[in-house]
Amino acid sequence: MLVFSKAKLVFLSVPKTGTTAYTAALAPLASMVVNDPPELKHSPVFRYNRFFRPMLEKFVGDGFDVMAVMREPIDWLGSWYRYRRREANTGAQNSTHHVNFDEFVQAYLLGQRPAFAQVGSQAKFLEPQRNGTAITHLFRYEDPENLNSFLDTRLSTQIVTKKMNVSLPMRLELTEKTETRLRRKMLVDFDLYESIGKNGQHTPLRPAPAPNKKIK
Repeated sequence: MLVFSKAKLVFLSVPKTGTTAYTAALAPLASMVVNDPPELKHSPVFRYNRFFRPMLEKFVGDGFDVMAVMREPIDWLGSWYRYRRREANTGAQNSTHHVNFDEFVQAYLLGQRPAFAQVGSQAKFLEPQRNGTAITHLFRYEDPENLNSFLDTRLSTQIVTKKMNVSLPMRLELTEKTETRLRRKMLVDFDLYESIGKNGQHTPLRPAPAPNKKIK
């Protein structure tokens, strides 16, 4: 996660969307860089809202825009699959060496996912909060030109990124049945991705519903 105080901009780091490269390129311009632990580096909207937003508003002021990058959902799952299939991950509990990509996605669709298919959801990561905290600018991973143009203008810079943490290329295929199930179950993710336009416009998600209160 990157915070640019003067530009009143927060860049949330959605996993597997190339944000490590942007962090390396933009860190010198940022007033705050959160690289570790992963739970804070990859803070979703709800964690930003709970822990970081109050601090920024207290010491810097309100009016921050929040931006993020989203990857095409199937390609995003493919990136996770390839990452967990790397040689260094052999024998780990979350290794995907023992399954093909279709089996990985089938496991992802289970109510109780095994460790190797526990990768969350981009839509859940980006979900607005009931107090109005939400993503204001959302860009496609596959469209770096618009993302870079936005950052160049907002930060008065000329961004140059290098590829980092790139998994080995691999041909990944889904059966028609598995893809249909995935698109049905993860409809919110696919709809959000399809809504993304230039300059970060997108159709906002609905805030998470309030938790049910038990009557004592």
